[in-house]
Amino acid sequence: MRLLGLDPGLRHTGWGIIETEGNKLRHLANGAVSSDGTLSLAERLVQLYDGIEKVISDWQPDEAAVEETFVNKNPVSTLKLGQARGISLLVPSMHNLPVEEYAPNKIKKSVVGAGHAGKDQIHAMVSMLLPGCKIANEHAADALAVAICHAHYAGTNRSLRKATLMAGKI
Repeated sequence: MRLLGLDPGLRHTGWGIIETEGNKLRHLANGAVSSDGTLSLAERLVQLYDGIEKVISDWQPDEAAVEETFVNKNPVSTLKLGQARGISLLVPSMHNLPVEEYAPNKIKKSVVGAGHAGKDQIHAMVSMLLPGCKIANEHAADALAVAICHAHYAGTNRSLRKATLMAGKI
């Protein structure tokens, strides 16, 4: 199964593609989609949309996972992050990919073992879990962590969706 992890941000949305086979994880690609801060918000969102669209077109993932919004102290920044996050949810969904969302602490706990791990710890563990992986930047490292977290929970999520659908038919 090919998984896309997304770490939303208005300046940089990190992305990571991994493949899972049983309990094995394999790194395929990672990077970040950037927007031009001199453009309007709408134009920047289009840049994010186009970049995520290209990643999906190039790598053809089966499922996607997105980090939930971390609430900043600055409400304007939080709203802008929410809009970038909306693009991260929208694009995979438009490709009919199942999209899961994970809280930052759940991602950190599933990758590092501690819900309050620092960025350096996440980067180190992603490198250990994906041997030979050249991580493009901190946004890509976070996105790979999202994909790894999803790999841990994807089977359970699929089973729950299936059970819920079956219960609705009874």
